[in-house]
Amino acid sequence: MQIPVSDTPPGGPASLMDGPATALPRRPRLPFIARQFPPFSPRQWRVFAISTTAGFFDNYDSALLSLALRQIQRTLRIADARLGATLSLIRLGYVASLALSPLADVFGRRQLLLYTIVGYTIFTGMSAVAPHTASFVGAQFVARAFSGAEATVSLVILAEEVDAAVRGWALGMQGALSISGYGLAAIVFGMIRIIPFGWRGLYALALFPLALIIPLRRILPESRRFERAHQTQIRQPSVLAPLRALFSNYPNRLLSIFAVVFVGSMAGGAVGFFVPKYLQEVHHWSPARVSSLYVFGGALGIIGNIVAGRISDRFGRRVTGPLFIAMETVLAYQLYTIHTGAVVLLWIGWLFCDQAGVTVISAYSAELFPTSFRSAAAGALYVARYAGGALGLLGEGMLYGVMGSHWGAIRMLTLCWLFTAALMYLLFPETARRELEEIATDEA
Repeated sequence: MQIPVSDTPPGGPASLMDGPATALPRRPRLPFIARQFPPFSPRQWRVFAISTTAGFFDNYDSALLSLALRQIQRTLRIADARLGATLSLIRLGYVASLALSPLADVFGRRQLLLYTIVGYTIFTGMSAVAPHTASFVGAQFVARAFSGAEATVSLVILAEEVDAAVRGWALGMQGALSISGYGLAAIVFGMIRIIPFGWRGLYALALFPLALIIPLRRILPESRRFERAHQTQIRQPSVLAPLRALFSNYPNRLLSIFAVVFVGSMAGGAVGFFVPKYLQEVHHWSPARVSSLYVFGGALGIIGNIVAGRISDRFGRRVTGPLFIAMETVLAYQLYTIHTGAVVLLWIGWLFCDQAGVTVISAYSAELFPTSFRSAAAGALYVARYAGGALGLLGEGMLYGVMGSHWGAIRMLTLCWLFTAALMYLLFPETARRELEEIATDEA
């Protein structure tokens, strides 16, 4: 039940029977972005905390490949000309998550979330002992499949549990806290020269979340919306039923958001991945200095999740998303051009806008489709994100062959974001402050 929030001072308004009217002192109003936490119930806080914790460790695992790319490349002897294709193959593992995500629409969000945490943790740990490029790519490919499904289910279960008026805030805060796992990875990356076995030791640390599975099984509830939808079904749907319903019921919405996510990720996949390598090779930064940027600068950048969630709740997703995406285009282009210390400010600004855009798109991916195939839809869009990222890395490798520079190739790819901003504004409906059942129904 949504709890109304009032600015009336405690005790209610002054009564006419209380004698002469006296002005009660008003409490100072904070900016709406930081005014107060949503009135979550204990159950909602529990879902929020668990979904965020899962995302935290997922981001730690994913960050290692980007941060330690230079060291991994040297150990496994991956040539620069093959680097884009190798990274592209790894990221294609997210495409395999499409086979897992719809299972949450059949068997439940809770069950799949637990299994995917186990899966991506084990295969990330296996990356630590991979003896050559092929085995490393194989372990990372499978880890990405489980990781993509886990991120999809975490997003869906939170969107289904929180109230409509604060859905953007909740998803934005979840994104901000989850991506702080990247900060943990950055901290340990700063110690890569003293941690046993170097980058392999960093991947071995990824096994820690396995210890959380037993308590999570006891305290993680199932989504109430899923339970209601599941109880009204006459028979158990097949595993492919959510995917069939997704493509037949909302093809226009699916195509529109798929295009936005896919094309935008062609830029995002390359821009984000190559920053540590760029700073070490062009700006001659040490791993410790890269680590400090990701920890301290990243703490500022990820506020974009919270700001975008709050702003989009108030002013709408359809305007907020394109605005931040257009801004990140300019910042990313300059990031890979500048050769001075201003690269720090550009990176923080780019990360802020990037996370803001991701928050709005994530909200759309959960809001535009009904409960019975919401996980399938979110999974399809997660696939679009990383398939687009994989194609972007492949394109970066091809542009590198033409331009002779990774950085020039990445600058060309940033222009994809301008196209996605225009598509989002022109094609997407407004979903802010609307109940999920009002936005999309199974009968559409």
